[in-house]
Amino acid sequence: MRDLFVTLIVLGILPAVLFQPWIGVMLWSWIGYMNPHRLAYGFAVNFPFAMLIALFTLTGLLFSKEKKKIPWTRETIILSFFIFWMLVTTFFAIHSDAAWEQFEKVIKIQVMTYITLMIMYSEKRLTYLVWIIALSLGFYGVKGGIFTIITGGGFHVQGPKGTFIGGNNEIGLALIMTIPLMRYLQLQAKYLYIRHGLTAAMLLTMVAVLGTQSRGALLGIAAMTFFMVMKSRKKFLFLIMIVAAAPIAFNFMPQSWHDRMGSIQTYEEDQSAMGRLDAWRFAFNRALERPLTGGGFEAFRGYTDAHSIYFEVLGEHGFVGLALFLILGFMTWFTGSWIARKTKKVEDLRWCYDLATMLQVSLIGYAVSGAFLGLAYFDLFYHLVAMMVLTKVFVMKHLADNGGKGTIAVSEDDHKSRSRSYGVVRLNN
Repeated sequence: MRDLFVTLIVLGILPAVLFQPWIGVMLWSWIGYMNPHRLAYGFAVNFPFAMLIALFTLTGLLFSKEKKKIPWTRETIILSFFIFWMLVTTFFAIHSDAAWEQFEKVIKIQVMTYITLMIMYSEKRLTYLVWIIALSLGFYGVKGGIFTIITGGGFHVQGPKGTFIGGNNEIGLALIMTIPLMRYLQLQAKYLYIRHGLTAAMLLTMVAVLGTQSRGALLGIAAMTFFMVMKSRKKFLFLIMIVAAAPIAFNFMPQSWHDRMGSIQTYEEDQSAMGRLDAWRFAFNRALERPLTGGGFEAFRGYTDAHSIYFEVLGEHGFVGLALFLILGFMTWFTGSWIARKTKKVEDLRWCYDLATMLQVSLIGYAVSGAFLGLAYFDLFYHLVAMMVLTKVFVMKHLADNGGKGTIAVSEDDHKSRSRSYGVVRLNN
């Protein structure tokens, strides 16, 4: 029954994708983040829904009459160099066949990232994309939070098997990155029941992160929460909610959870922690042996995981690849700060301020929790970069239309008209 349900939804929406390819980005994001087919039991589990959606999206893109242009900002230029460098390192990879197989997976993600950059350029489309991501990953947050409460926190929260986020560490990272997106939607919500629903979803998702019993996720959620309070509007009310909920959640978790989290301070006695250190040493030594190209994709054969987004890139793509990866993250953060400065006092760009700051918070969660987990090619990070770039494009177009100062308010009709006309522009930033 689940197989038919997912299949009917995808097949029912695909015709619309041919005429509105941006819907394909939404559908691909739903399949990619929620992985609903992985919750089935029959033919749908391994059916290539993502590839089918991507083909329909590309076909629709070819015949669509709307503007389609990649915004060449410093972020997209650095991302392009990073992808090119991954291609170079694959040519020189130690495990050639496995490296090309992994490169194929990564390049599919990047193709959809660039399609996102080309067509998701309006406020409506960006907000819809945030909704899709938040609902898709939030499903596991709410479900995991309820599971943790019912079981008393005695079991690990896991993601869908056979996916990027299948393990407890992986789903913990994904949920940490999702909470700020929920917060953005909460700030934008016009109806009280939506705001309260998102509040409940955020709290349950935080409980789910604790329920993963991932030490990296614990550090990540602490950093993410701190920055979300600092960056968010209505800080006082949000701070009260966090201060009230944190001790309750902390004391609710069983002693086994406290023992595991306490092992952060005695990492030298923990086999898992020592395994991480061994993987990091391996990555550094591999980069010293091949400083430009590293070992290529799948260089960590013999290890279950690279255990760090940074060491993963270092070991597989050398110091050049790591530099490009770090620059991409820093540039995206600085762009968020620029957007916040330009829009903080502009009422009709308030959504840009909220989105940029919450994207920054999500990046912090990825940067901290990802330091202990090998998810350097996780779709969501690159979607965050794309959404930040598109938000800046929107802001720059708006400021240019208003003499660089913005406006305090616009009529609803003018706002909708302007959103439709915001094509992608070339930026020199």
